[in-house]
Amino acid sequence: MKTRPIGRTGVEVTEVSFGCASIGNLYRAVSDETAQDVLQAAWDAGIRYFDTAPHYGRGLSEQRLGRFLRDRHGFVLSSKIGRVLSPAAAPIDEADGYVQPAQNDVRYDYSGDGIEESLEGSLSRLGLRRLDIAYVHDLGTYTHGDANAGHLEAFLGSGYERLVLLKETGRIGAFGLGVNECEICLTVMDHGPLDAILLAGRLTLLDRVAEQQLVPRAMADGTSLILGGVFNSGILATGPVPGATYDYAAAPPEMVARVARLQAEAEAAGISLATAALHFARRHPAATSVLLGTANARTLQRNLQALAQPVPDRVLSQIMMAQR
Repeated sequence: MKTRPIGRTGVEVTEVSFGCASIGNLYRAVSDETAQDVLQAAWDAGIRYFDTAPHYGRGLSEQRLGRFLRDRHGFVLSSKIGRVLSPAAAPIDEADGYVQPAQNDVRYDYSGDGIEESLEGSLSRLGLRRLDIAYVHDLGTYTHGDANAGHLEAFLGSGYERLVLLKETGRIGAFGLGVNECEICLTVMDHGPLDAILLAGRLTLLDRVAEQQLVPRAMADGTSLILGGVFNSGILATGPVPGATYDYAAAPPEMVARVARLQAEAEAAGISLATAALHFARRHPAATSVLLGTANARTLQRNLQALAQPVPDRVLSQIMMAQR
């Protein structure tokens, strides 16, 4: 599988990467064996870049990924910082959409000390001494609303400079943001350079808002974009069916209508809507890697087969025009 560089660092990632939210028991519990099976399927397919976070099952995803990678070499791993875990004060059955999570409480801390504490916790759970890429997780109003002002102050006050120091001392190889919005990326980039941004759902076949300002800024600055949420939380995989989800909620009528047009154009060209969405993400000139996330090995293999399917550029361009 082809590799591409992260910013101007020495870190290189495979053009397709594996996202580990689902193996943290997102929406449903999966066994350790099932989690290991999908990770093995990703490895067998040549994927060598894996992304996780403390948020994914309160550390469960990191623990499972760490066990899988323990005796392997040649991989690149990213995790997130900004959430600090500690032993739970009371039993937890569900947290933030993750069922049967690891028994940890969580607090946000984007200060320098909080970021370093978060990093050390992740390294412990992963069984590693350093992290290839550290993403500041969910900074911005999308997650925090009015409370973001305080978090942003903490990050720009001491968090960003701590990341610079951690990179200089070799504790991390690269750093950036892992977010679902563009505005916070531009704000932080005004403060200082970022090696990479893991952007979920804002540069997809359906939602291309990142092309307005963030894509040209990232390409000019040498900031790599890792594309997550390429199905916009479901609707580009399922199509405009009843109950389809967009941005982790019921899809609004205007999005359903746009997806219906996209699906009709894709099917007329002889490919599925999901295939078109995957090819859009991988071929975008700003994309360094496309993140695929699932707890099902067969689903992963189906998506990889879709990416291997020949889709002429003219066909993809025609489909992209259908929503306009």
